Parts: sequence; C-alpha cells; structure tokens
Amino acid sequence: MTPAPPVPFVTALRFWFWLGCVSFGGPAGQIAVMHAELVERRRWLSERRFLHALNYCMVLPGPEAQQLATYIGWLMHGTRGGIVAGALFVLPSLVLLIGLTWAYLAFGNVPLIAGVLYGIKPAVTAIVVQAAWRIGKRALNNAALWAIAAAAFVAIFALHLPFPLIVVGAAILGVIGGKLAPERFRTGGTHSAAKGGHGPCLIDDDTVVPHAAYRHTHLARVLATGLGLWIGVYLALLASLGAGNPITQMAMFFSGAALVTFGGAYAVLPYVYQAAVNEFRWLAAPQMIDGLALGETTPGPLIMIVAFVGFVGGWQTDALAAALGPGHVLAAGALAAGVATFFTFLPSFVFILAGGPLVEATRDDLRLTAPLTGITAAVVGVILNLALFFAYHVLWPQGFDGAFEWPAAAIGAVALVALLRLQVSVPKLIGACALAGLAVQFGLR
Repeated sequence: MTPAPPVPFVTALRFWFWLGCVSFGGPAGQIAVMHAELVERRRWLSERRFLHALNYCMVLPGPEAQQLATYIGWLMHGTRGGIVAGALFVLPSLVLLIGLTWAYLAFGNVPLIAGVLYGIKPAVTAIVVQAAWRIGKRALNNAALWAIAAAAFVAIFALHLPFPLIVVGAAILGVIGGKLAPERFRTGGTHSAAKGGHGPCLIDDDTVVPHAAYRHTHLARVLATGLGLWIGVYLALLASLGAGNPITQMAMFFSGAALVTFGGAYAVLPYVYQAAVNEFRWLAAPQMIDGLALGETTPGPLIMIVAFVGFVGGWQTDALAAALGPGHVLAAGALAAGVATFFTFLPSFVFILAGGPLVEATRDDLRLTAPLTGITAAVVGVILNLALFFAYHVLWPQGFDGAFEWPAAAIGAVALVALLRLQVSVPKLIGACALAGLAVQFGLR
C-alpha cells in the first residue's frame, strides 16, 4: 500500500469544520469518529501516534476530544493547524447554542419547546448515569479506587465540598497509593491497542515531524502568547465593564474552571453548578438542567454548556445589558457566551501547543500517573452525585412536597435501558425522547 499523500491545509480545514458539525455523542463518540476517519480511512497518522496523543490529552484538564483534534491539527500543520482544528471543533456548537439559548429564553414557555425539553431532560439524566457506569466500570478495578470514589461522593453530596478540593485530595491519595500499593494505582491502556495498523500513513510510527521538535523558544513563545491573550482580554473587560460586572466575573471563574476539568464535562458540571447557581446566581437550577439538555442536542464538547450559562447570565443581568445600551439584551447574552467559551478553552490550546513537542520527544515513555488514577476514581463519585441532582429536579420539579413526574420517570427508565442494553446512539435517543416529551405535553399522559 502506498503512503498517504501530503494533506493540503485547505483539505484539513474542511475536515475539521465537518467534524465540528457532526461531533455528537460525547467524547467517546467524537474520538471514535476521529480514529475511523484519520487512522483507518484517510491514513493521516498511525494508530500508535493517535493513541499516544490521546493518552496525553487524557491526563490534561479540559475536553480531551477537542484537545486531541488540536494536537492532531498541530502535528499535521503546525500552530495554525492546531488552532484551526481546535477552534472549528467548538465554533459550530457555540453558534448553535447561542441561537438555541435565545429561543429557549424568548419562547421557553411555548408548549412545543416545553414538550421537547420535558422529554430531553430525563434522557440527559440517563446519559449521566451511563457516564458514571462506563467510567466506573473501566476505572474502579480494586477496593482502593472504589474507596476513593465513595469518599468523593460523600464529600460533594453530603459535605458540599468544592470540586477543586476533591480533585486535589484525590490526587494526593493517588500519590500516596502509588507509593504504598503501586499495583492498585497502575493503569493499563485506556483505549484499544494497535492491531497491526492500517498501512503506511502520512505521519507513521517513526515519521519525523520537523516542527514538532522541542525548542525552548517555542515553549516560551506559546506560554507568553497564551498569558498575554488572557491578561489582555481580561483587562479590557475590567476596564470597560468593571470588576463587579457578571461578564468579568465569568472570565475569572471559567479560567479557573478550565484548570480543574479532569474527567470530562460531567465531572466539572457540579463545580459550575455550585458557582453559577448558588454563588453568582447567573441562572436557576432548573435552567441549568435545561442547558445540559440543549447541550446534548448540539455537536461539540459537552463542556460547551458554559456558553449556555454565560448567555443566560448575560441575558438576565440588567447591569450587563445596561453596559451595552438599551435594547441590547441579545448582544449581552451572546457576548457573555463568547467570553465564557474563550476563557474555558484558551488553556486547552496552550496545553497542546506548548506541551506537544515535549510529548513527541518522550513518545515511548508517556503513561498515566498514580495521581491521575486517583482523580479518575473520584470523578466516578462526582458524576454519580450529578446524576442524583438531575434526577431530583426532573422527577420532583417542585421538590419532594410536589407531585412525582411519572411520565418523566418512564422516559428516563426507557432511555437508560436503550443506552446500557441496546447501545442506542445519543442523537437518536435525544430525538426519540423529545418526541415522547411532546406526546406528554399535548395530553398523552
């Protein structure tokens, strides 16, 4: 089989845009699509290079699928390739979420939209339960890790400890466990191993990529650029809106949230909820669930719910709308959504563009660490707490004193069986549950 021909930058750009428009199904589905297209079909890089890049992205905070796209784009076409691949993975979702969130806030009480959301919300609860099951099945392979997961659940459910503190505690337990019982904190391959390959690739196992060579000047330039962008945009917001304005608060909060998103979006959502609902009051708890429901209907990383949180906070905050002028509530929401997205994803680009050369220089030695194993175990407990939070608000929307929503419970139970037993894809499940919600809304109870 002949080697794959060089890929023009425009061809890669078209692929990344296509991927951003069809990347439904969460990180597992998105990674599977990239593997099928880039390794098996197009042969742009080898299985080993793909898995090596993925393992690096798995140890980083942030959305691993978006970071993997950024890494592969950088490996193929340098810095501009990484920026284009990572940005196009997010932009279609951002545009769609701004439009959907506007429709939700402007017409959310319309029976059609209310019915769709009624069906989607129990489906989202089932999706979160499935996430806890899948991650737990893979990660909790001994009693020590089960204990960490249980402790994390108690910490966030009963003690209401903040998520970053739980991450730090789990990492410390991982370090201690790695020294005292290394066999319990040693992880195997996180994804299927290479099975003979798929023929010569553009970037094969031993292909030398000149721009991927480590250089101190490159590292310093990327770090300085990333820090400069963060400081410049934040100071512009501070000067124009003031420190107390919600959009300025969002910039600072989502910058911090981006650094603790170990374990994917489901793990960090409780942290976002704690701050956005309880501390800053940018939105209400039912709106948070509606936002996750909308996020499940769009492509891109699920952490894009930050755009929904930002839009709702900007839309509903008089101070932000006033700063932009009368009648600009839509602009306030869109600006807040853009700011939340920018500060959430900026660290991911820095991690990949700065760390990529270091990873390529140590391709044969990279492995998951004991602290990461501890964090992954804790994530299972955190996601279980999130599932209970959603179930409570979906099944008892007026609290335990109110009526139990039997139709929602039935939709959620069927959705869970469809996910765990029938392996139904997330887009198909969302569509079917939306139709069921419409049936309930229009009187078929």
